[in-house]
Order: sequence, then C-alpha cells, then structure tokens
Amino acid sequence: MQRQTNWYVITGGPSSGKTTTVNLLKERGYITTFEHARHYIDTQRLKGRTIEDVRKQQKEFQLGVLNMQIEQEDQISPDLQVFLDRAIPDALAYYRFLNLPEDEKLTQALRTVYYKKIFILDRLPLVKDYARTEDEAAQQKIHALLVEVYESLRFPIVQVPVLPPEERVDFILQNL
Repeated sequence: MQRQTNWYVITGGPSSGKTTTVNLLKERGYITTFEHARHYIDTQRLKGRTIEDVRKQQKEFQLGVLNMQIEQEDQISPDLQVFLDRAIPDALAYYRFLNLPEDEKLTQALRTVYYKKIFILDRLPLVKDYARTEDEAAQQKIHALLVEVYESLRFPIVQVPVLPPEERVDFILQNL
C-alpha cells in the first residue's frame, strides 16, 4: 500500500552533484539522508573486502544497497520533510543497467514507495574516486535509466540544470 510522504528525492547519474547538493541542504538546516552505495562499500571495506571484490559481486552489492535503502525509508516518518540522497527506485535503474533480474524484494518495495517530488540533477563532468568506477558512457546510460524509472512511477519530476552548487539548492527549494 502506498503512503503519502513529505519526502523529496535528489537523484541523477554518477557524479551529478547529488551528495554536494544534499550536504548543502543539510547545512541550511534541512533533514537529509546519505547515499547507501558508498556506505555499503565502506562497510564491506571495514570487513576486509576490497572494492574490486565488492564490485565483482554485483547482485550482492545491489541487494545490499537496496536493503539499506529499504531499512532507512522504513524508519522515516512520512510526515517529516526530508531530502533523500537517492531512493528505492534508483535500485531498479541500476538493476537494469547491470542486466540483473528484478527480485521480489525490489518489486515489493517499489509497490509501496511514494515521494512528494523527484529532483533529477543534470549530469556534470565525470569525476572518478575509490567508489565511483563508471565511465562517461555508463554515466549517461545510468542517468537515462533513472529518468525512465522515475517517469514510469509517475511522481512529479523536476530536472535540475547545471548551476553552481548553491544555485542548484536555491532552484530545488524554489521548486518544492
């Protein structure tokens, strides 16, 4: 059963400025969440696994991230205004990108999600780091899949243009 929420999703392809945007929203006093893919990698590294090993096990990786996202969203009050750094539907875009079959856990989670508005950040130049291994072609494909997934779920979507970080936050806040 879908429930109404006061949640806003900040999403976009790799290296689109999501975390920077969410951190600026937090600095302005808004409640935010953090991205689970990087958190999952970090928790696995603490267990002694290499990034390469974590990334090789794509199904396990995606399911681990999905489980963290579901757990987090289950704990947030629907009435609370919150900005999510990615959300459950992002998992579907990544499953499709990796050609992974959708599992029942993802399908069930997608049946129950509701977001007030989705902010899709336009792509920035790709910057690689220890957790971000995609190339520019992958960045473009993931971005397109995210747009496709969120459009299929029929949530209100706002495309956020490339602007200086503070202006992106202003743009989002003006479009709540």
